[in-house]
Amino acid sequence: MLLLRTLIRVVLTLIVVGAAVVLGFTLWNTYMVAPWTRDGRVRVYVVDVAPEVSGTVVQVPVVDNQYVHRGDPLYVLDPVRFRLAISEAEARLAGADAELKLRQSDARRRMGLGGIVSAEEQERFNSSVETQQAAVDAARSALDVARLNLQRSVLYSPVNGFITNLNLRVGDYATAGQARLAVIDADSFWVYGYFEETKMWGVHVGDVARVKLMGYRQILPGHVVSIARGINDQNGNPDRLGLQDVSPIFTWVRLAQRIPVRVHLDRVPPGVTLAAGMTATISVGPEARGSHGRLATWLQNHL
Repeated sequence: MLLLRTLIRVVLTLIVVGAAVVLGFTLWNTYMVAPWTRDGRVRVYVVDVAPEVSGTVVQVPVVDNQYVHRGDPLYVLDPVRFRLAISEAEARLAGADAELKLRQSDARRRMGLGGIVSAEEQERFNSSVETQQAAVDAARSALDVARLNLQRSVLYSPVNGFITNLNLRVGDYATAGQARLAVIDADSFWVYGYFEETKMWGVHVGDVARVKLMGYRQILPGHVVSIARGINDQNGNPDRLGLQDVSPIFTWVRLAQRIPVRVHLDRVPPGVTLAAGMTATISVGPEARGSHGRLATWLQNHL
């Protein structure tokens, strides 16, 4: 009986020690060796919608966080001034065209009076026709610009996406070139993972990636599309004399730099709402098999 108890104690001790060794090896491999990072960020392209012409906003047919399709109207500027500009340009074109016809008629009459009108005078009238033709072309271009400005008084969404941080209201004055509304491109979400340089050996373009958002349990499949080839070196900033400014502080523990890795999301599971700025855990490479691999994957995604 005593021998049996001793044997049971030895077996239990060996089991505990073995489990501790396996867990320790798994933790070391997971946190120190495996190519993964908890420092991931969801990124997206944002389109700043700025008018090409200035004017007072008279319509805003969208609301904050609304999904819009490409070509949907976002806001409308007061068209009255642009329509008046078109009328003015049409009048200028009509006057320039009438003047051109008159000068052409004068030039033709003098062409038939070769023995009476000197060659110099005929050349002067022909030059006058060419000058007026240029004025007609300029007036026509001005009319085209006026019509274009009227078209640009309605601003449309250039992409499929979401209106974000909408502060534009009817009555606001929109200045040309100044963005008044932003649209998040819904088709451009990606994830940036900031991997420690000690783990970059296992990260390659085209590698399979798994993205675990902090707020969701689902794993988002993806793949590595690019690796940044440079980050800022603060020691490289020169002073006013052009000399390199090197920090004198360097602890005995060297911290690994983090390299940005861009990950394309192959599929977003239903029910997952992406938002730029979300944090994520990213692991790269084929998923490990067996109980050891499942434990490592669980640690990466949940701890």
